[in-house]
Amino acid sequence: MKKLQQSTISLLVGLAALLLVVIVLMLIGWITSKPMKITLQGSVEAREYRVSGKVPGRVHQLLYNEGDTVSKGQVVVTLDSPEIQAKIIQANAQRVAAQAIKAKASGSARAELVEGAYEQWQKAKVGVEIARKSYERVENLFKQEVVSAQKRDEVKAQYDAAVATEKAAKSQYNMAKNGAQIEDRLAAQAAVDAAKADVEQVNSYIDEINLTSPINGIITEIFPKVGELVGQGAPIMTVTDIEDVWFSFNIREDLLKGLTNGSIIKVEIPALGGSTLYEAKVYFINVMASYATWKPTKVSGEFDAKTFEVRARPVEHIPGLRVGMSAIIREHPE
Repeated sequence: MKKLQQSTISLLVGLAALLLVVIVLMLIGWITSKPMKITLQGSVEAREYRVSGKVPGRVHQLLYNEGDTVSKGQVVVTLDSPEIQAKIIQANAQRVAAQAIKAKASGSARAELVEGAYEQWQKAKVGVEIARKSYERVENLFKQEVVSAQKRDEVKAQYDAAVATEKAAKSQYNMAKNGAQIEDRLAAQAAVDAAKADVEQVNSYIDEINLTSPINGIITEIFPKVGELVGQGAPIMTVTDIEDVWFSFNIREDLLKGLTNGSIIKVEIPALGGSTLYEAKVYFINVMASYATWKPTKVSGEFDAKTFEVRARPVEHIPGLRVGMSAIIREHPE
């Protein structure tokens, strides 16, 4: 009787162990057959703008530090450019010289020059009168056959020369009295206009040594130090637009099922506590142009999986969100 009880107990223990094994196998099968949840990790990104100048120079002053908030149009950097100052002085000097030339061309000659030209004209008139009388006397003598024809021609030539000299002297007097010709005035005005254009061009460079922020944002990076030389177009600092932020995820293409432009995803931000899920709308899906993002899976009979960049913007403003924070998607089925 005692042996029978022991056999029954052993049988029950065996059955129980077998049942336990069956239950464990069933649990394993159920767990392995259940779709796994995959966690996708991305980061917060934002639009960035570089502050740079059109002219080379040395950094004279950095008015703000990294992390400071600035407004659009606010001066954030000043440069020291001796070349620009020299060009300003040169351009202003050229403008003054051009204006002096214009003033000279626009006005009459000096009084003493006009008076001198007038005296030369009067002297020439007297010469004409004397030459005319001499010619008339010689002409009468020639008619009386007292002088030769050669002598008469010589006196006639002297008279003609005196008349020409008088005309030239009168022309010089008129020029001195009336001032420069219209061509000279136009040329002087053109020189003034060119000098003004040079001054305006150089003055425009002044705006390029006082650099301003292109947007409302936060200074996230400063490259040179005060006193360092920066070239034309070289970036000096980065201003980030914290209002234009998005989440960026690198997702393998076999996990893209169900994700399209306009899809709403729920994102967890560990830096903000991690307990709240924020909604974001997908607006960009594009393959990443890098062979390093491929995942070879042909060994398992499938295909080479590429990686796509997926961007999504928060549906609503998220207080405290900063560039570089991690973003987690925990409810994406494989």
